[in-house]
Amino acid sequence: MRYRKLGRTGFDVSEIGCGLWGMSGWSGSDDAESLQAMQIAVDSGCNFFDTAWAYGDGKSDALLGQIIAKNKGKRLYAASKIPPKNDKWPASPRDSYQDVFPAAHVFEYAKRIRQNLGTDSIDLLQLHAWDDGWTSDPEFEATVAKLKSDGLIRYFGLSLNRWEPNNGIRALRTGLVDAVQVIYNIFDQAPEDRLFSVCRELNVGVIARVPFDEGSLGGKLTVDTKFPAGDWRGGYFGPENLAATVERVEKLKKIVPGGMTLPEMALRFILSNADVSTTIPGMRRHGHVRENIAASDAGGLDAGLLGRLKRHRWDRTPKLWSD
Repeated sequence: MRYRKLGRTGFDVSEIGCGLWGMSGWSGSDDAESLQAMQIAVDSGCNFFDTAWAYGDGKSDALLGQIIAKNKGKRLYAASKIPPKNDKWPASPRDSYQDVFPAAHVFEYAKRIRQNLGTDSIDLLQLHAWDDGWTSDPEFEATVAKLKSDGLIRYFGLSLNRWEPNNGIRALRTGLVDAVQVIYNIFDQAPEDRLFSVCRELNVGVIARVPFDEGSLGGKLTVDTKFPAGDWRGGYFGPENLAATVERVEKLKKIVPGGMTLPEMALRFILSNADVSTTIPGMRRHGHVRENIAASDAGGLDAGLLGRLKRHRWDRTPKLWSD
């Protein structure tokens, strides 16, 4: 496993982190298997774990808390997220900051998350939705400052809306944001246009989420794939998206080099970008852990393959089914 700085936090985080959404928000998850997979990740050098209260109403925070308690001799970094009070994803400019993240709501959930994690302070606390129109709201600055001064959190971050990587740049320029989480993968390359250069300028850590496009870059989807009722992926890979996604994935499969898998290529594409601090694939199964961590050991991709992958960029706009 290789490590990178998470911006100005100074944290040395594993470049392959662990995303916990699938351990509580997707069908087929098993708590015992999830805990075992996380422990294997820790034993393999993974030290960055990303969770959120919305992942099972605190369930994934509690799972991570168990792993932290079991590994007291190791420095594990916990990142979690405050859910929007109005339960709206993505954030909308039609809603005021007080409607979504009033101070009392933020502090209540920060304390709940800290309790579930079992830590004195949360390493990185993020808002789970964001609209840059809220940047100038004085309560935003006051809340971040108090979270830190009260010792509830060490650092503060934002999770940006799907396919809106620039809708956060104003907030970054306030100096309040220490890390930003954004969708970045072979299809979703738009953060390279503006966001990454701003993060580089301000020394803001970059967490690349959804490295496999919610699973499509695992290469197993077909046009007949169905997900169980209640599984979020059933909406994302619905009639408006599934066929188009499968078509693009099939084209990608044709350029995967010999001896490499599509998921490995997807991760190494992200790791080839020095602006990324860490990426957080879901790793709820033992095999996923070993495969994903091996991508770190293999390093970035060669320039020729990266150039070909640039042509698979897929610019999309938010839809009702996409969040």
